[in-house]
Amino acid sequence: MRLLVAIAFVLTMFGTAVAQQPAAQTAAPAVKTFTSAAEVQSLIAKAAAERKPGQATVAEPILLLPPYNLHLEYRASVGPAAVHETEAEIFYVLDGSATMVTGGKLVHETRTNAENLSGTAIEGGDSRAIAKGDFIMVPENTPHWFSAINTTLVLMSVHVPHPVDGAARLVPAAR
Repeated sequence: MRLLVAIAFVLTMFGTAVAQQPAAQTAAPAVKTFTSAAEVQSLIAKAAAERKPGQATVAEPILLLPPYNLHLEYRASVGPAAVHETEAEIFYVLDGSATMVTGGKLVHETRTNAENLSGTAIEGGDSRAIAKGDFIMVPENTPHWFSAINTTLVLMSVHVPHPVDGAARLVPAAR
């Protein structure tokens, strides 16, 4: 009985000590709302230098204002195909050229996390040549893949979250 009382006392004291500890501070999400052209060129050089042999893509943050974060994607070889189930993705080609496939069906589909799928390629879909200056918008739940990279491809990408259930979707105004 004494042992049980002693254990209860120790557990109570430990619980009290833990409860008196200051709550861990949650870091605020990073915010970066401006990046100069010179910084973008530095990010491209950094991504090229950090790329490991066989690594298809290196990503670097350009702007951060959660949930909208723009990234630089330095793609030196073909990587996996993807589907973002709850986000559209917008690309702007900063440099280089490639062939992009959208639509169709993922080959050897695997789940990468709760909201994204990956595959080794795409069956079907629409192929198009893309190059510096092009914009591409991939709707949510749409397979997409850079099936051929001509030397390197440098992109700006932003994931656009799906509106919260019940929230109004943006609809073009009638003219």
